Amino acid sequence: MHPVVKRILFYGILLAVWQIAVTALDVSVSLLPAPTDVFQSLYTGFLDLTLVYDLVASFKRLVIGLLIALAIGLLVGVFLAKSKTADETLGSLVIALQSVPSIVWLPLAIMWFGLNEMAVTFIVVLGATLVMTINVRTGMKNVPPLYIKAAQTMNYKGLSLFINVMFPAAVPYIVTGTRLAWAFAWRALMAAELLSTGPGLGYKLKFASDFGDMSLVIAIMLMIMVIGVIVDLLFFQRIEKNVMKKWGLDT
Repeated sequence: MHPVVKRILFYGILLAVWQIAVTALDVSVSLLPAPTDVFQSLYTGFLDLTLVYDLVASFKRLVIGLLIALAIGLLVGVFLAKSKTADETLGSLVIALQSVPSIVWLPLAIMWFGLNEMAVTFIVVLGATLVMTINVRTGMKNVPPLYIKAAQTMNYKGLSLFINVMFPAAVPYIVTGTRLAWAFAWRALMAAELLSTGPGLGYKLKFASDFGDMSLVIAIMLMIMVIGVIVDLLFFQRIEKNVMKKWGLDT
């Protein structure tokens, strides 16, 4: 059976069990709405375009923050790989910061930038930069010494060695880092938007929660999950798999 068919059957059964359980137990919609209530909220939100505006606002923040994070992560990762002193000092700080959830920085971001777009973007950048940095640094460190020695025999050195040998060899790690950075940025964005003041899925989730609209709360949660899965499966996983095949790391 094709994996797509398996997933459709699995989620179909899951929704059916959810609907039957809520109906049979007569659970209050304010505690756990049925799938029909959730889909009605989704339909209404897309019909009046409110969820569309929130989705566009969230993706705008995500793209800006992710692009900044990828650029910073790439530069810092290369710097750590090329400098032993930096790796032993700044590198240890990067590892330490990676263990701190990005949402923990939100109070500081609000104090530094205010309750605005800058604070949300800062959290997104922070959430994605560190994982990108670590993957780029690892990729550069794991370039086979044989490649470097072979290139040096052909008079490649310095910048030409980096551009023609080290960077291409590290591309699989960079692609994986980009995929992970997207996932971390998406989660950080949703967390940061919970305390934002503008449109966005996270803000809409908090708004719905404050007014006890659990159908909309779960509808937005489903949107966040579905978008995460779709972007990862249809975009990042395909790119990563193609790169791995091209580099001879996968069959």
